Amino acid sequence: MSNLLIHSMSEFSDVILDCLDIAEAARIAEIGAEFGGMSQRLAAFAGQYGGSLTSIDPAPKPEFLEWVRDCEHVEHVPLRSLEAIDGLSGIQAWVIDGDHNYYTVYHELKAIDAVCRRDGKPLLAFLHDVSWPCGRRDFYYAPEQIPSEWRHAYDYDAGVHIDTIEMLPGRGFRGGGNFAFATHIGGPRNGVLTAIEDAIEEMQASGRNLAWAHVPAVFGLGILFEADAAWSAEVAARVAPLHNNRLLQSMEENRLRNYLKVIEYQDALAAAGVTGFVA
Repeated sequence: MSNLLIHSMSEFSDVILDCLDIAEAARIAEIGAEFGGMSQRLAAFAGQYGGSLTSIDPAPKPEFLEWVRDCEHVEHVPLRSLEAIDGLSGIQAWVIDGDHNYYTVYHELKAIDAVCRRDGKPLLAFLHDVSWPCGRRDFYYAPEQIPSEWRHAYDYDAGVHIDTIEMLPGRGFRGGGNFAFATHIGGPRNGVLTAIEDAIEEMQASGRNLAWAHVPAVFGLGILFEADAAWSAEVAARVAPLHNNRLLQSMEENRLRNYLKVIEYQDALAAAGVTGFVA
C-alpha cells in the first residue's frame, strides 16, 4: 500500500482553528494523537491563547511522547478514549480521530455530551472519517476491544472499493494486517456517520439543540456544535459553505478513484514480482 494518500485531519486545520478561534475554545481534548499533524497545530493554538491540549491515546508513537515532554501545556493521557473522557473537566472543544467504528464513536459522543453538561460547556466537536470508507462501515484497529454485541464480522485482508458493497479478497483499499473492515456495509450500528446520527438523535431528544456540518473531503470531517451557543451563528457561517459541498464531493470521489487505481497497479506489479515501487 502506498503511504502517500492525503489522509490527515490536519488538512482541515484552517477550518478547525477558525472555529476554535470563533468559539474562544483554548482548552482542547483530542482523541487519537497525530504527532506532526493536527496535534502540533492544536497545541500551538492552545498555547497562543493560554490554554491546554489534552491528548488521549493509549499507544502513541515514540516521537509524540518525546514532543509532549517539552510542551508544558500539552498533557498525554495514556488510556483508551472511553476510559479517559469522564476524568476530564473544563474542555471547550473535542477533536475526535481515534478508532473509526460505531461502538467507539457513539459512546465517545455520549460521554462527551455528559461531560459538557456536567461542566456547563457548550458542545463543540470535530470528527474525522465520517465519509467513505468508514461512514457506513466499521473500521477496527483492535476488534477484540469492541464488545461482541457491538462488533460486526470483520476481515483484515479483504479490501473495499467505492463501486461495490462487497469486500474484495486481497484487493482494494485494505489494511494489510494493520486494521480491519466490517465485512458488510450499512445497517444498524455500523459506521462512524451512523454513530453520529444516532448520538445526535438521542442528545436532541434529551434537550440539546445541535447543528451539524459534513465536509465531504479527505475521508470527511464532521463538525457538531451547540446551536444555542453565543458563538454558534459565526461558526455556522464559517462551515455552511463546506457542508455537503458538491464540488468537494466530486473532487473527493476523483481523489479516491485515482488512489484505488494506484492500489490496483501496485497489486498487479506485486503479482508480477516487481518490487520497490512506491506511488
